[in-house]
Amino acid sequence: MPDNDEPSVLDYLKSRLKFWERHGEGVIPVGPLPVPRPDAAVAVVELPQETAAPRRPWPWRSLFALALALGGQYAFEPPNRAASTGLVLYFISAAFLVWAVLVKEWMIAPLPETELGDETLKVRRLPFLLSIPLAVLAFLTFAGNKFTLFNVTIWALTIICFLWAFWIPNPNATPLWRRLKAFFARDSWPILVTRWTLLLLAVTALVVFFRVYRLNSVPAEPFSDHAEKILDVFDVTQGQTHIFFPRDTGREAFQMYLTVGVAWLFGSGLLFLSLKIGTVICGLLTMPYLYLLGKEFGGKRIGLLAVLFAGIAYWPNVISRVGLRFTLYPFFAAPTLYYLIRGLRTHNRNDFILSGLFLGIGLHGYTSFRIVPLVVMAAVGIYLIHSQSKGNRQKAVIWLAILALMSLYVFLPLARYWQENPGIFSMRTFSRLGSTEQPLPGPWWQILISNTWNGLRMFNWDNGEIWVHSVPHRPALDMVSAALFLIGVVLVLSRYLRQRHWLDLFLLLSVPLLQLPSTLSLAFPSENPSLNRPAGAIIPVFLIVAIALDGLLTRLEVRKSRRAGMAQAWVVALVLVSLSSFQNFDLVFRQYDTEFRQGAWNTSEMGAVIKQFSQVYGSVEDAWIVPYPYWADTRLPGVWIGIPNKDFALWSHEFDSTLDVTGAKLFILKPEDTQDLDALIQLYPQGVVSTFHSAVANAGKDFLTLFVPPVR
Repeated sequence: MPDNDEPSVLDYLKSRLKFWERHGEGVIPVGPLPVPRPDAAVAVVELPQETAAPRRPWPWRSLFALALALGGQYAFEPPNRAASTGLVLYFISAAFLVWAVLVKEWMIAPLPETELGDETLKVRRLPFLLSIPLAVLAFLTFAGNKFTLFNVTIWALTIICFLWAFWIPNPNATPLWRRLKAFFARDSWPILVTRWTLLLLAVTALVVFFRVYRLNSVPAEPFSDHAEKILDVFDVTQGQTHIFFPRDTGREAFQMYLTVGVAWLFGSGLLFLSLKIGTVICGLLTMPYLYLLGKEFGGKRIGLLAVLFAGIAYWPNVISRVGLRFTLYPFFAAPTLYYLIRGLRTHNRNDFILSGLFLGIGLHGYTSFRIVPLVVMAAVGIYLIHSQSKGNRQKAVIWLAILALMSLYVFLPLARYWQENPGIFSMRTFSRLGSTEQPLPGPWWQILISNTWNGLRMFNWDNGEIWVHSVPHRPALDMVSAALFLIGVVLVLSRYLRQRHWLDLFLLLSVPLLQLPSTLSLAFPSENPSLNRPAGAIIPVFLIVAIALDGLLTRLEVRKSRRAGMAQAWVVALVLVSLSSFQNFDLVFRQYDTEFRQGAWNTSEMGAVIKQFSQVYGSVEDAWIVPYPYWADTRLPGVWIGIPNKDFALWSHEFDSTLDVTGAKLFILKPEDTQDLDALIQLYPQGVVSTFHSAVANAGKDFLTLFVPPVR
């Protein structure tokens, strides 16, 4: 919505032509001027001098609101928090922000106009009818929780038939093979580099740096969840092509097959690093769809700012680096929402097919993604009750049905497993939502309200206590992003109140909706908030951050001198991006790294000791780790030395079995386990006890080794 004081195209033409202004006794006529005869005198008419473009006042209210918000967020930063000071500063900031909005000083980019695409409802009946028995056959052949060449082929044919039935080809589009042929037939390929291209490359380089820098060492150690994942991946390499991996309450399959591909492509083996490479790639591939979503919410600069702030942010960086399935939630939610939103704007049926495709694939990724079908229905519902859907409500319901059917076809393998094993498939969900694992600690509705409140304030106050994927008890966002997020919420809400556009309401509501996998942890409210289960909220949160900053930069650019306005916008942007970069770098590569090393057990050092022992004495089979409560996972040292299916555990009742070994022996124990140490010394009085001092000092990571020389 344009500002009242912003010149329109008509105003510009008037300022150039001045046809309406009086000069002397007459008015300059409008219309064609008489053509003078060659011998006639030519009268020279002096037009008034061009007036300067209207000068925009300095947006001091907006800048003051931003400065106060940054101050308020700084007061929320640990360890020396001043909550009351932060709230006062935020309250004053809100007052200035509302003032700036009322005088139209800080306005956000308008939403794109609706485009009418091909709205045909025609369906190719034969492939659609063929897809139904194929879907039934695929469902039946997926019995036994295993992918086979036969059932995967039937499944692929089902999806192909559905696409054939509903996809609308573009009659004006040149086939891909012709475009490739024409491209390679050229004698040269000119490359056009613009300032926007350079900016895009710079942002991409910065994001890639933040996501891959020190990937091998941050985080430093795997934990038990990684041991389970690597065992699942190992099962795949042994021919166990599961649809759903039931080990340890069960997991969807996408990451297992992804990691097999990563290990083969990068030659990284079945190691912790392979898990991290796979999830980091997924995190990076989320960025293009975040950019496209930004364009749907106001333009390519919003998309680029969203990518920039999300790409360097500590929250998405950490959940990508940790090597678990967390990042698969935003990875598939972003394209699902993008094609849905674009489809509702363009009325293009193909977009709903693509949205359903990514929705179905996402259900094979991370359990939290199961909330996305509800988010999709909420989006369509919000669209239907707003004026933008007028004349298209019936078609929108049909589009939703196509999306749902597409996703169902892609979901077929898991649907079959769900039908065969409903308890295992739903265990993770219902263990948190209900009382299957432990009774609810209070009335469900009170816990839900409390969880929702804690979830909403995680962005600016406390992101929870789970150290494996966060810096405990600090905001989920850096200081700049957190301040811009709250400002953006106010701006988007104000635009919705003025224009009643469904996208604004959906953008705001999608944040708590995508957080539901965390806020619905009713049986374990201490697990909420967290950074992993609500990871899908990364998408709307950083879109809101980008919308806020884009609005400020736009206002700064509109000055008497465009060059001066651009310079001011660049200065503000660079200062904010620099502050955000420095803090996020510190959060990930110092605070999170230190916190993780303090919390994780040093299984890499145990693996190194065992590997050295095997190189000297010939076998890892004669090395053992004596388990101790709440100590290291005895499977992880094997992962470090390339034996992912090896468990080094030796329980106390098994000590006597080692007497049959004539070669050298190595036992690793926790220093507090004096009882087992004494028992082993009685068996091997000739053994030598040593203390291994961990590189992580003063964290209780040292361990004991008992070396028993070979029998001579």
